[in-house]
Amino acid sequence: MEKYDVIIIGAGAAGLFCAAQAGQRGLRVLLLDNGKKPGRKILMSGGGRCNFTNLYTEPAAYLSHNPHFCKSALARYTQWDFIALVNQYGIAYHEKTLGQLFCDDSAQQIVDLLMAECEKGRVTLRLRSEVLAVSRDEAGYAVQLNGAEVRADKLVIASGGLSMPGLGASPFGYRLAEQFGLRVYPTRAALVPFTLHKPLLEQLQTLSGVSLPTTIEAANGKRFKEAMLFTHRGLSGPSVLQISSYWQPGEFVTIDLSPEQDLDAFINEEREARPNQSLKNTLAKPLPKRLVEVLQILGVVPEVTLKQLNAKQQRELTENLHAWRVQPNGTEGYRTAEVTLGGVDTTQLSSKTMEAREVPGLYFIGEVVDVTGWLGGYNFQWAWSSAWACAQAL
Repeated sequence: MEKYDVIIIGAGAAGLFCAAQAGQRGLRVLLLDNGKKPGRKILMSGGGRCNFTNLYTEPAAYLSHNPHFCKSALARYTQWDFIALVNQYGIAYHEKTLGQLFCDDSAQQIVDLLMAECEKGRVTLRLRSEVLAVSRDEAGYAVQLNGAEVRADKLVIASGGLSMPGLGASPFGYRLAEQFGLRVYPTRAALVPFTLHKPLLEQLQTLSGVSLPTTIEAANGKRFKEAMLFTHRGLSGPSVLQISSYWQPGEFVTIDLSPEQDLDAFINEEREARPNQSLKNTLAKPLPKRLVEVLQILGVVPEVTLKQLNAKQQRELTENLHAWRVQPNGTEGYRTAEVTLGGVDTTQLSSKTMEAREVPGLYFIGEVVDVTGWLGGYNFQWAWSSAWACAQAL
């Protein structure tokens, strides 16, 4: 039977980075994954370019039942630390918007970096390894694989959440936490597109592919100012993905379709200059033409010229466009979600080491933990920071 200092389950961002760090500290590390290749979700991320961190990473950009938990790890291994590692490997990158850093070339470069770091740490990587059972005794942890048993003093769970089941996501980490008596918060899809109820969806169907800048607000007052995209299933785009983490089923979201321009003032200026211009053509200047046409069919935009538009109509119109209330039917679920909300209760983990307080030698890092970042590289930074904190303690 093989014996290691530490076994890490899950060769995603957190697992690879933790294995590399622990190996480089002189530990014998076995990294297990059920997939055919490491870092599958990394390769898919950022449209294949991997949004590997965010310049503005801070604890306020994370959702958790225990909002203070992420502070220690994020402060001890920062975005600047990971950027320095990326620079060390000569990987070219660019800032897209709002501090989001992407590889110029391909997400494969980040996986190659992590694999090179693992090689430096002499990590043993075993792919296509299904974990059948885990047990603990005074000698440490025994992990039953398809065809073998491996043992280690310490066990790190980096198995991720439930998002993107096509990439091998499973509830393994949550089940294992419960097996050892840790509480797991209910999970749900986050950073995920909204679906819409039938009548509205059918009315908006022709807008599929139309994108525009918006400000979107959830019932709890949380708001994001980013682009929104109409799809054949409902609403997507960065602003929608961001607000989906804060939305609860049954609630409305409020969307400002023209956050940069006061439409009331704009209509007044246009009326002075072109009183006989139709309202529809006027609104097609600040808004996508197809959107204005659909809003006219829905009765939001009256079929009048500017001089025919009365004060009451104008007030109702601008209120609707600056605060369009939509009640999503639901979300597209884990199939397209970027991350999973909820997970292992952080009050039962050490924020310094990621170790379970009541189960010595058992650690949880990355997405399996109840810490979920905003869209834009924040979840990768949590993976690096939590993995680093854990590796220092191993």
